[in-house]
Amino acid sequence: MTKIKDLPEHKRPREKLLEKGPAGLSDAELLAILIRTGRTGKSALEIASDLLKSFPPDRLASITHNDLLSIKGIESTKAATILAALELGKRAAGSCNEALPILDMPKAVVAQLAELRDKKKEYFMALYLNARNQLIRKETISIGTLTGSLVHPREVFEPAVRHLASSVILAHNHPSNNPEPSDNDLLLTEKLVRAGEIMDIAVVDHIIIFSNGYTSMKEKGLL
Repeated sequence: MTKIKDLPEHKRPREKLLEKGPAGLSDAELLAILIRTGRTGKSALEIASDLLKSFPPDRLASITHNDLLSIKGIESTKAATILAALELGKRAAGSCNEALPILDMPKAVVAQLAELRDKKKEYFMALYLNARNQLIRKETISIGTLTGSLVHPREVFEPAVRHLASSVILAHNHPSNNPEPSDNDLLLTEKLVRAGEIMDIAVVDHIIIFSNGYTSMKEKGLL
């Protein structure tokens, strides 16, 4: 085991942070500063790497105290330090989110989906919102053929859970330019609404995009 204090000074996480700023450190180096000390056989940097193998950065936001304790070398005090740092980061990010687009009207949603108008295949997308109806994430769930896409609820709601979304807006394009939702569109929407109800993540709308307009299932009373 190479102890952090045995590393050249410019490679030690704390010294590196002071020299280059936090943006110059890797995820493991940032965590190592929070972990502070290692255990027999492993340095703080190695423990941080073990933690990131089990809980990559996109899962850290939802990590629990027990999750942290499952990593050898992280006891309750270190777990509390990491959880406090993560919560502070969330609160800081929340205080700076005034610039996030608010999607409270179908036209605002359509403005985020301009790239779908000219697609030759059917793209199914999900837009994830926070409690203030602000867009926090947009993901392409599937790319199908000219006639349809295969979408499973887990593919839609896994990112919602990961990004702590309060609600989701569904969207897909009709390369045929047919403005009307198909039977499959209606069945899929119903299936996803039911899944959202179970998970307490509301499906706000399902928007169909075509070359010169859009159809909102909510506006048409279909949702």
